[in-house]
Amino acid sequence: MDKKEIMTEYLNGVYQNIKTAVQSIEDILPKVQDNELRKELSNQQDKYAVLQKECELLAKAEKIDGIKDNSWFEKAKLWSSINMSTISNKSNRKIAELMLMGTFMGIITCEKDRHDHKNISTEIDEILRKLRQLEEDNIDNLIPYLV
Repeated sequence: MDKKEIMTEYLNGVYQNIKTAVQSIEDILPKVQDNELRKELSNQQDKYAVLQKECELLAKAEKIDGIKDNSWFEKAKLWSSINMSTISNKSNRKIAELMLMGTFMGIITCEKDRHDHKNISTEIDEILRKLRQLEEDNIDNLIPYLV
C-alpha cells in the first residue's frame, strides 16, 4: 500500500469512529427524557460534528476521495441495539450506560488506529488526539448519570 492509501485507511477509521458517535447520539436523543442529559448529549454531538468537519476538510485538502460513512448494515445494527436496549428502560442510568459503553469502544478504536498508523499523518494524529480527549471528557460527564 502506498502512503496515500494508508492515509485514506487511517482517516476513514477516525471518520467512522466519529460518525458512529454522532449516529449513536442521534438514535438515543429521542429517548432521553431528562433535559440536563439531553443538553449534555447535544453538546457532545456538536463537538463530534466539529471533528467530523475537520476530517472532511483534511480529506479535501489531501485529495482523498475515499472517506466513507459507516455501512447501512453497521447503522442498522447500532440503531437496533439502541432501540432494543431502551425498549423497557429509558432511565438516565440506562442511557448513560449505553453511551459509556460506546465511548469506551471509541477509545479502544482510537488506540488501535493510533498504533496501526504511526508516522502516517500528523494532521490525522491531531484529529485522533482531539477525539480521544472528547471521549475522555464524555466519560467524566456521563458517569454522574449512573447514580
